[in-house]
Amino acid sequence: MVPEPALMFAKADPVVASADLGRLTIHCADQPGIVAAVAGFLAEHGANIVELGQFSTDSEGGEFFQRTVFHREGLAATLARIESDFAAQVGRRFGMTYTFTSVASPKRVAIMVSKYDHCLLELLWRNKRGDLDMTVTQVISNHPDLEADVASFGIPFIHIPVSKATKAEAEAQQLELLRGKADLVVMARYMQILSADFLGAVGCPVINIHHSFLPAFAGAGPYLKAKERGVKLIGATAHYATANLDEGPIIEQDVVRVSHRDDVAELERRGAEVERSVLARAVQWHCEDRVMTFGNSTTIL
Repeated sequence: MVPEPALMFAKADPVVASADLGRLTIHCADQPGIVAAVAGFLAEHGANIVELGQFSTDSEGGEFFQRTVFHREGLAATLARIESDFAAQVGRRFGMTYTFTSVASPKRVAIMVSKYDHCLLELLWRNKRGDLDMTVTQVISNHPDLEADVASFGIPFIHIPVSKATKAEAEAQQLELLRGKADLVVMARYMQILSADFLGAVGCPVINIHHSFLPAFAGAGPYLKAKERGVKLIGATAHYATANLDEGPIIEQDVVRVSHRDDVAELERRGAEVERSVLARAVQWHCEDRVMTFGNSTTIL
């Protein structure tokens, strides 16, 4: 039996003394000594590794990925120096792309949505419960319908209408709200195509939830198309948004079994359940620095 995707990471990062917890993610060409060098460096700087994940695409000539969670007393005061020392002592030596983050500084997340509420409310509910560690800075929508729902969570709601004639102006307003003020943008069933100019200017990753199991039934009306084809599985795909519509690196997918007895409404209801859980997992993994991209693929550690 295949494990439920949600069980891939049974426990989130340790929460005890989170102010002293840091994360280090690295990517470089696979070569001997990487793990030893990272572990030795952290030990020399008074840090204790509490979680470690690694992956190589090939034992010879592959790409190497590693995510390390470490504890270091007084981390806030020393993180900048640790990062500088790492560059000089380890990063340049192995030709690494790397990132240090503090667990105590949740990512700033802006959510974009249209009229469907299930993905939006799932994210806000999990965040309110403390199950999804992020700071939701704002919700931007091209419709006013969900303003009261968002207000109940104490989060700013900004309504920016979008039409074919005003799309460029609307995106300029959105960028003014987002640029430099978000670490992640989530399209929680935002039923507009973001332009390549927007994606290039926003300055942070954008995660989209696609209401079908890519690449099948892309575009509008996927559940009607699925019903017409008599599918036995429906699903959802969370991926990073790129200029190539629905073709960005996939973060998470899931499916649910259906039958010929299910009408389009039932397919949509069951599809919505999958969409919200898939998107929530993708956002959580991104916020926990588990997702590493290479080319058009991802490694989840």
